[in-house]
Amino acid sequence: MVEERLPLIPAERADDLHHLEDAKDADLVLFMAGNQFMAMEELLAAFQRRHPAVKKIFYETLPPGLELKQILAGGARFAGEVLAIQPDVYTSVRRRAMETLVRKGLLTPESYRPYLRNRLTLMIPAGNPAKITAVSDLAKPEVRISQPDPENEDIARHILRMYEDAGGPALVRRIMEEKRAEGTTVPTVVHHRETPLRIGMKTVDVGPVWATEAVHARSTGLAFEVVEPGGRLDQRDRIQYYACRLDRAPHRQAAAAFVDFLLDPEAQDIFERYGFVRYGDG
Repeated sequence: MVEERLPLIPAERADDLHHLEDAKDADLVLFMAGNQFMAMEELLAAFQRRHPAVKKIFYETLPPGLELKQILAGGARFAGEVLAIQPDVYTSVRRRAMETLVRKGLLTPESYRPYLRNRLTLMIPAGNPAKITAVSDLAKPEVRISQPDPENEDIARHILRMYEDAGGPALVRRIMEEKRAEGTTVPTVVHHRETPLRIGMKTVDVGPVWATEAVHARSTGLAFEVVEPGGRLDQRDRIQYYACRLDRAPHRQAAAAFVDFLLDPEAQDIFERYGFVRYGDG
């Protein structure tokens, strides 16, 4: 582990490091794709009822790209300190992330599994001041976009496919290059925290998000609307979540039990209540 090469977890993302005080003596360590944050408390309570010996659980709900960097680097920097935390379980919305772990010798080939689905939607401020009705409207020069950064956020890659499906490479280039240079495509670091805040403050006109994040934001009382891209564009048939127990997992038995639990009907029911699409439902 070379400290200067460790990825940086922004100090303001402390709310995505859950039970950090238990990290060193946890019974289970989970790096969960961050957009599952709203379901985690209920999910873990159900898991611990099944497995009462697993008392202390440290889990992250950061973007899985950032979590992957932590795994590969052997840690991260946070609030001026080094977090040398080895996860037991990692989940991502990219199969390629799992394949990267296999190539690096950290995961046995084909030991990861899909367990969940989701879809995309467009969050807009109440009243829809920019008059957005379709994905193609995001190309307009006056439309300000809260855009997940492909560097760390898996959702961004699905969003880029949505843009390409809606308007080809020209729309991708317009949003991700031209409008970014113009200052009307505003990148996020942890989009599920930043985009709802920007929408509520009306500092942006639109933010592509997981449909589950819109469901959660509605439960908080945030004033906003959604524009549905439609089944042809919302990527529901392409989006799959993958889970794995890492080969070097310190708590192998608990990790295997948790990965199995993700496909349990009780876990799938919990996810569905938060707007996710059950695995197996296209």
